[in-house]
Amino acid sequence: MVATVLLMVVGCGRAPEQSSSAAGTGRVVRVVDGDTVVVDVGGTDEHVRLLGIDTPESVDPRSPVECFGKEAALRTTALLPPGTEVRLVRDVEARDRYSRLLAYVYRIDDGTFVNLALVSEGYASVLTYPPNVAHAEELRAAAAEARGEGRGLWSAC
Repeated sequence: MVATVLLMVVGCGRAPEQSSSAAGTGRVVRVVDGDTVVVDVGGTDEHVRLLGIDTPESVDPRSPVECFGKEAALRTTALLPPGTEVRLVRDVEARDRYSRLLAYVYRIDDGTFVNLALVSEGYASVLTYPPNVAHAEELRAAAAEARGEGRGLWSAC
């Protein structure tokens, strides 16, 4: 038991009781853009905003498509095609001002932390809104590496 808890602390960077709490599981319905997806959670379609990241705009009618916006949306679609089962983990705040569910998104089949993958691959930058900062340092480190290696938007924009 102690070994399991220790592995969880080492693997996640924080003890389970200090980490984000579960918002549930669901199935991806569709990708809206690089940092927003629609997930069927218990029979309700929820717009889910991926916490801690920001991708260039690709669908906002008030602004032009930003550099690497389409690529980011395509990558999110590749990571989360319709039907993908996901685990949604929230931070301090459950929803944003647009009533979107705020969550860290993990694919259930392989445990991929989608928010982190998008940053690591250069499709997203870090955007934190305190108090939602559970993964801020991890995301910042991944962004610095992606920027340093010129991945994705860091070489294109």
